[in-house]
Amino acid sequence: MLYRKIQPFIESYLKSDSNKVLIIDGARQIGKTYIIRHVGRQLFENYIELNFVEDQNGPKLFEQVRTVRDFYFQVSTIAGEKMGGKKNTLIFLDEIQAYPHLLTMLKFLKADDRFTYIASGSLLGVTLKKTSSIPMGSIELKRMFPLDFEEFLLANGFNRFAIDMMREKFRAAESLDAAAHEKVMDLFKKYLLIGGLPDAVNTFIADMNIVKVRTIHRDIRAFYADDASKYEADNAKKLKIRRIYEMIPSNMGNKKKRVVFQEIEDKRGKRFSDYQDEFEYLISAGIALDVNAISTPVFPLTQAVGKNLLKLYLNDVGLLTDVLYGSNIRAILDDETGINLGSVYESVVAQELAAHGCRLFYYDNRTKGEVDFLIDDYDSLSAVPIEVKSGKDYTIHSALSAFVKNEDYHGKKAYVLSNTREITTSGMIAYLPIYDVMFLGTAEETSF
Repeated sequence: MLYRKIQPFIESYLKSDSNKVLIIDGARQIGKTYIIRHVGRQLFENYIELNFVEDQNGPKLFEQVRTVRDFYFQVSTIAGEKMGGKKNTLIFLDEIQAYPHLLTMLKFLKADDRFTYIASGSLLGVTLKKTSSIPMGSIELKRMFPLDFEEFLLANGFNRFAIDMMREKFRAAESLDAAAHEKVMDLFKKYLLIGGLPDAVNTFIADMNIVKVRTIHRDIRAFYADDASKYEADNAKKLKIRRIYEMIPSNMGNKKKRVVFQEIEDKRGKRFSDYQDEFEYLISAGIALDVNAISTPVFPLTQAVGKNLLKLYLNDVGLLTDVLYGSNIRAILDDETGINLGSVYESVVAQELAAHGCRLFYYDNRTKGEVDFLIDDYDSLSAVPIEVKSGKDYTIHSALSAFVKNEDYHGKKAYVLSNTREITTSGMIAYLPIYDVMFLGTAEETSF
């Protein structure tokens, strides 16, 4: 099975006596159900799984449940023989967003404390906003993402010792030797093609067939585009959500890569506020990653965010490379001249940083230019700029150079990610191989 970093977190929660119900949030098709099921069956003698999307489309047993006693009764009709006690019975409430009233009931189920509970869902940000009685003191939300690059390495035969050695070299600012670099870069390029959606990764490992992988990508992309119809009653909003989602790859081809609001409906004068609900849907669903503009990078970055200059990335780089290159893997594997991989590299960095828990921003200054990403550094209480380069001119970065020279920003370090093998530094700028993004925005990060 695929190793997921979230597994120890789930195990720790289920072994604890937390006074909250853990909800794993994130896009559909990223493996939430699988990993919870795997851990739950290992740790509990009695494992009960309730999928509320299936119930909503089928018997509707839980549609009118409003009390704890009614909840127990309906569970008993499905798995009464497995309803033991708290120590040996786990009830997994899958796709809980299908029944928002059950989110409210979690508080009372936890207070009754008869069983152990865990839940999963998507669109929980939107669902909680529409829920009249939000049990925030009774739930803990944990966001999950597709496989990051470290998980992809493990899935493809890289062992933990090798990754630990890479981590130690990163901390010490030591480059990999040429052979190791080529091996990691080969897998990194495959990651650009396959991405981190579990079905795509498992198919790649089993068959090594890019056509089969691309079929999965197209099915999931269509599924994401259609999914709004299940949660949004307004037909006009459904169409706008789909339009914005389908525009993301083409936006990546633009120089600025920003969302151009007037292109959504081909109407002049449109602003972020005109589509706030649609953006919230895509971001809350986990199928788009938002990167907001910062003109004055003051820690913490969230206090200086500007909503009108927004970039959106797909949640999985494999979905993007399918749109851009289809089954022509040579564009990425062979570094073909004339193929600009800038948008692909930026997408994978956004995906990786988001998986590491970073809120994503970018630097935008009318006179100085743009820097691809900004993240908060809680150790130095400053902003860290990150520039992503796919070509050989990775040392040319006028906006980043101006950024690090600006004493008002109180910067302590900056990174340039590229195809280079050697780790070098120039002032506060560290030049890193692109795969070292796996160590950024985490506790593994170090100062160069």
